[in-house]
Amino acid sequence: MRRQLAPALTAALCVLSTLLPHADLQFINPVSSFMNFLHEGTDQLDNEPPDQTNLLSEYDFIVVGAGTAGCVLANRLTEISEWKVLLIEAGVNENFIMDIPIVANYLQFTDANWKYKTKPSKQYCAGFENQQCNWPRGKVVGGSSVLNYMIYTRGTQPDYDNWKNMGNEGWGWDEVLPYFKKIENYNIPQFDDPKYHGNSGHVNIEYAPFRTTKGKAWVKGAQQLGFKYGDHNGPSPSGVSFLQLSMKNGTRHSSSRAYLHPINKRNNLHLSKGSMVTKLILDSTKTKVIGVELEKMKRKYKILAKKEVIVSAGAINSPQLLMLSGIGPKKHLEDMKIPVVKDLKVGYNLMDHIAAGGLQFVVRQQNLSISTEYILNHLELVFKWMRNHKGPLSVPGGCEALVFMDLKDKFNSTGWPDMELLFISGGLNSDPALPMNFGFEQQIYANTYGPLGKSDVFMVFPMLMRPKSKGRVMLQSRNPRAHPALIPNYFQYPEDLQKIVEGMKVAIQISRQPAMKKIGAKLYDMPIEECMKYGPFGSDAYFSCQAQMFTFTIYHQSGTCKMGPEGDPTAVVDPRLKVHGIQNLRVIDASVMPEIVSSHTNAPVYMIAEKGSDMIKQDWGRL
Repeated sequence: MRRQLAPALTAALCVLSTLLPHADLQFINPVSSFMNFLHEGTDQLDNEPPDQTNLLSEYDFIVVGAGTAGCVLANRLTEISEWKVLLIEAGVNENFIMDIPIVANYLQFTDANWKYKTKPSKQYCAGFENQQCNWPRGKVVGGSSVLNYMIYTRGTQPDYDNWKNMGNEGWGWDEVLPYFKKIENYNIPQFDDPKYHGNSGHVNIEYAPFRTTKGKAWVKGAQQLGFKYGDHNGPSPSGVSFLQLSMKNGTRHSSSRAYLHPINKRNNLHLSKGSMVTKLILDSTKTKVIGVELEKMKRKYKILAKKEVIVSAGAINSPQLLMLSGIGPKKHLEDMKIPVVKDLKVGYNLMDHIAAGGLQFVVRQQNLSISTEYILNHLELVFKWMRNHKGPLSVPGGCEALVFMDLKDKFNSTGWPDMELLFISGGLNSDPALPMNFGFEQQIYANTYGPLGKSDVFMVFPMLMRPKSKGRVMLQSRNPRAHPALIPNYFQYPEDLQKIVEGMKVAIQISRQPAMKKIGAKLYDMPIEECMKYGPFGSDAYFSCQAQMFTFTIYHQSGTCKMGPEGDPTAVVDPRLKVHGIQNLRVIDASVMPEIVSSHTNAPVYMIAEKGSDMIKQDWGRL
């Protein structure tokens, strides 16, 4: 692997180092050059299953979407040797550059991203281009586990007991914990308690092998304020911790690497890449799904499923496909002139975790920085990573640590978190791509954050973990390639906004602790001009405006095919993940969450897919 990566990475860095001094042109040149490299300069990973060009006319199971859930399902279903499984992915290969943790933010600019945007709104993302939020989603083998920041958090007992109390039998904490343990190859010795963690799973969990001085100071400052250091995936989910990551030896450990690479020689698995499923095929009674229609290389196929079709396309694409196939809200489908097969609340219950962006803290110039310019001027850091996967390139997008807390009882380590403070050891000025990641309106960015210059900075995302506000995914067209309308309704409930403001104030308190004073930490206080009319800098009203101007999401969209019992009029799938009223069709991904969990969502999706795989085997008499 390193032999192939070295020339490719060196070439990219040479391009960046040539162009970075000319960053007076804002951040366009270095980013576009690096993007060209990402598009053209990498090879597919050797162990990824090859693209299947000769598709069969019929399989036992068809899995739509090779993201986190789809990779798990493909692995587990093909354990039954006589079952033939087709895994369909609209995107193409994962590649070597995607394994480098520090470049996570660059991947959003490639074709591995669906590049979704929300509907414009003045209530959120008001300081971004066209008042829209960017919503990256993975369009690649491995899905969003290839684009994300590798943060592995599972959620807490109250999250899953709440699912069970909503009528979802089998989804309480005691039932899901064995599946979390099944996922893990847990490599954090100090917390390796067999009651909570597993060591024989497919996904490697470890700390990043590198920590910055700023990250260590922030963790210490949080402890000085009163937060306990602990295992946020153990019995005490609240408190401060360095990040537990889906990482293996300092490189990204995606769902494709974890679940597909080990089975790339199974002849009962076919993986079809660059393949867009456009519709589900139903039988003449319109009560049973019997296959899918797909487009690949400008050809159209109809492929049948003997047993089931499993939709694992994520919280945006899964409801889109169901609605295109006539399964969804009756009035909306009629408005779109789509014949209604089953009237269900598809696309409702859209949830996400959001943060108040732009909370920057300046520190004294440190000896080492993870900024792009610093790394390009110290290429020995790059070669160190290529040799042993250590050093600052192993920090995923600069994310290093977090605090989980219940705002009503901040220092209770067993509390049910409704707020996360995510620490990033760089600032918005650390990388030319970051303002583009979030979509800042250029003049607003220049006025507010331009004065940062080359200051050494860190930032904190105060992130709402249990939002009350919910949105909706809707079709804009019957064309499957047209992006759906994404209406998040962030801050529909004022208490969501109030909680984010409280989180901002706790982050500022941590920045004033002795450990932070040692590195000269100071809140960056250049005001956002548009917010000054609401109150002075630092007031609750000002911070509320900041959250609505710079609404950061870290892409935890979920809930749009809600799980619930038959009597729940808002449910789309039952507790066995079968679509209500339609035979041989399941949805298995983040869209089935009835309530979003108080954690990052990648680990819960692994769990849902592992549990869903067992349900399928049970229902077909193979477990």
